[in-house]
Amino acid sequence: MVWGKNAGKSCGARNTGVNILYRKVSAISLAVALGYAFAPQMAGAQSYRFNTVQVEGNQRIQTSTIVAYTGLERGQTVSAGELNDAYQRILDSGVFETVELVPRGNTLVVKVTEFPTISQISFEGNDRIKDDALSQVVESAPRRVFNPSVAERDAAAIAEVYSAQGRLASRVTPRIIRRSNNRVDLVFEISEGDTVEVERVSFTGNRVYSDRRLRRVLETKQAGLLRTFIRSDTLIEDRLEFDKQVLRDFYLSRGYVDFRINSANAEVTQERDAVFLVVDVTEGQQFRFGNISVSSELPEADADLFRSVLKIKPGVVYSPTLVENSIDRLEGLGVKQEIDFLRVEPRITRNDRDLTLDVEFVLKRGPRVFVERIDIEGNTTTLDRVIRQQFRTVEGDPFNPRAIRNSAERIRALGYFANADVETRQGSAPDQMIVDVDVEEQPTGSLNLGGSYSVNDGFGINVGLSERNFLGRGQRLSFQLATATESDSYILGFSEPYLPGRDLRFDLDLGLNETDSSYSEYETKRIFFRPALTFATGEDTTLQVRYTWAEDEMRYTESDRELEAGTRTGDFFAGPIVQSEIAQGARTSSAIGLTYRYDSRLTGLDPNAGFLVEIGADYAGLGGDSKFLKTTTKMVAQKRVFNEEVTLRATLEAGSLHWKSDGFSRSVDRFILTPSIMRGFEPGGIGPRDQSAGYNDFLGGNYYAVARFDAEFPLGLPEEIGMRGGFFYDVGSLWGLENVDTMQSNRVVGNQRSFRHVIGVSLLWTTGIGPLRFNFSKALEKEDFDEEQNFDLTLQARF
Repeated sequence: MVWGKNAGKSCGARNTGVNILYRKVSAISLAVALGYAFAPQMAGAQSYRFNTVQVEGNQRIQTSTIVAYTGLERGQTVSAGELNDAYQRILDSGVFETVELVPRGNTLVVKVTEFPTISQISFEGNDRIKDDALSQVVESAPRRVFNPSVAERDAAAIAEVYSAQGRLASRVTPRIIRRSNNRVDLVFEISEGDTVEVERVSFTGNRVYSDRRLRRVLETKQAGLLRTFIRSDTLIEDRLEFDKQVLRDFYLSRGYVDFRINSANAEVTQERDAVFLVVDVTEGQQFRFGNISVSSELPEADADLFRSVLKIKPGVVYSPTLVENSIDRLEGLGVKQEIDFLRVEPRITRNDRDLTLDVEFVLKRGPRVFVERIDIEGNTTTLDRVIRQQFRTVEGDPFNPRAIRNSAERIRALGYFANADVETRQGSAPDQMIVDVDVEEQPTGSLNLGGSYSVNDGFGINVGLSERNFLGRGQRLSFQLATATESDSYILGFSEPYLPGRDLRFDLDLGLNETDSSYSEYETKRIFFRPALTFATGEDTTLQVRYTWAEDEMRYTESDRELEAGTRTGDFFAGPIVQSEIAQGARTSSAIGLTYRYDSRLTGLDPNAGFLVEIGADYAGLGGDSKFLKTTTKMVAQKRVFNEEVTLRATLEAGSLHWKSDGFSRSVDRFILTPSIMRGFEPGGIGPRDQSAGYNDFLGGNYYAVARFDAEFPLGLPEEIGMRGGFFYDVGSLWGLENVDTMQSNRVVGNQRSFRHVIGVSLLWTTGIGPLRFNFSKALEKEDFDEEQNFDLTLQARF
């Protein structure tokens, strides 16, 4: 009687062209196991007793170990079923290719064939994923016993890694190469296949928002032009789950509280090289805020006082984010009022008749629980204090779950960590909580290489080195180099976001700018040193205080330098006013400045509208050669209309310069309007000019005011092309030229305020190598001496 059969799972092997197959293990019945020679004894014998167990064929595994696998004791009477169980236990150890149990009288003979030992593991055919990354997902390892089942699982795990990158057509085949001494080399042959393109993303059930608008929400994109540079058009399961969440957030933030995703089906083509993604949604009705009220269950909390700090009003489109922001605002007021353990519970009443949601914020006492400590793990480089700075709670403070969640979001937003998990658990007592922070660090340094092109400056190269978490202190250190045909820029920057341990940002910039002016016959050189402090003055406002030291110099062009040196004859290309400004040489300025910034997008009530205001002023006169007061104002309003398909934007900019020095101001001290401020004209194309004796030098102006109006809209082209259209209207003026040398020439034009009007169309093309913008413009009203520019092209690429 013999129990046993070959073990193993099919796994090909290469050895001089010969394939060796392992057959799958399957338990066999007792009747099949019995040999015909023992059939007569079988009929009458139902049990066995073995005094000895003899093992044959084992090389690495000790005999005592195999005997222990059987679970049989000497002299013990065993049944045929128990003997079959012993066979199965040996087989389940996973180290034997074949197992046989042969009773010989009082002796049980165990015949085994061991699986070979893995000598080495290699990967073939993998270009996209390195060997080190694949080694992390396989269970098989050198110097361990080869197991076909494990090798098959490893192959499936490798294929899953490729599938996560959108390569559904990848194939992984495990092979073995026989070596001496019962050793094998395990080789995973990989056919990576191509990425699976998302050929089409479509939606069903959407009535309010078009497919085109919803596709802009998703991280997954349709395959389009220049897809070699784009990796967002591949089907990745994790990205699809993320897309579902952002789609829900998109609708919920716009008041569609009943929105749901019924299904998201991805149908793969027969060639497995493309997929059609169909998302079935139910939008529901849009709800708005109804009655907003605050009630208090605490005698020390005045409901009217808390109600006064709320921003949301009846009629505003409902958004869970606005509710969360309101809760944070109310609980923050509770901290200021020194009301411990204040909790805000929103109670929402649904009114289907008028599609409103009444929200009652109930002020109540939360459980008396404290933060015992905050434990941080996983940060090998980042200092603990960098993570702790994101908590508004410290050890010993009342425990607030919402504040802990907000702190977790701030930690993730740092961008220093691949994963950041923040969890809580009970501490040393029921009223104590421990906050556990487990982070996984990721590289924070970057090297950016880029190219740019503009009609004004020509082609340029941009190189940027930055470290966002310098020495693990949460500081930014960067160096930027930008060279173009007409300009060079070198800037070294440093930032400390929490100085000293507070929400106070410190920035320091050192730079050198050199330009070969394309709008006048001179060159410039500027060296500057600028430290600044920025802090929040409200939920939507910040104030920056800065100091700027700069040295500015105007220089002759190379041709004029040759004339000055006597190596060229003729006239200067620079006019008399510019010559007098160049003659002043390098001038230094020492200025202190302020910039106040209001941005409604931070906590605004409407996700489709935003308003930005920036007001700045710099006063120079704290030493240096120049003394002046320079002020600027910028206001931007933007709104998306027609179901967010069209973007409307209005921008107003203005500035003034009041020169206080005894000497004359220079062109580099005054304002210059470039196409980024006023379209339709060359840089310095409008404003005061020196036209004496045939010269035509731009001089800049002391005052400017510009209004820009833009509309951006879809062109009806397939979205994967990435093209949108635009229309713009600009009106502006640059004027004022007081306190300038050689004004007796009486040939300065453009010194009076005169508004120019420009209309134009734009073509915006989002490509894989960067955004392209084509502007075609026509001046409706201008001066005869203005220099018009009817076409402008800009490209900013990073690779």
